[in-house]
Amino acid sequence: MRLLSSFTALLLISGAALAQPAPDQAQPQAAQPQMASPPHMNMKARFEAANTSNDGKLTLDQARAAHLSMVVHHFDQIDAEHKGYVTLQDMHTWHQARHQTHLTAQQQTPQPQAQ
Repeated sequence: MRLLSSFTALLLISGAALAQPAPDQAQPQAAQPQMASPPHMNMKARFEAANTSNDGKLTLDQARAAHLSMVVHHFDQIDAEHKGYVTLQDMHTWHQARHQTHLTAQQQTPQPQAQ
């Protein structure tokens, strides 16, 4: 078991090393594409990372560039006032409404009775 753990750790380390570009092949910072937000980041952190203008307003283009697929897919619903951008509060309001709709639908669906 200990050998398996060591082998797994070695694979992870070597994979990370292989994924790094060689120093002579490194691109200038400005030329590197914007990477998707890590999935473990909370929505506020992902929003802030995507909001490159730092104005608290996330445009559809910014959401696309940051690969925020849920925001991109539902942008028109989240931007209920059709301002052309969404805020964290807009996203929270939309999420709460969606969650409430889901709960209401669950409560109205007849549950099968045990026999």
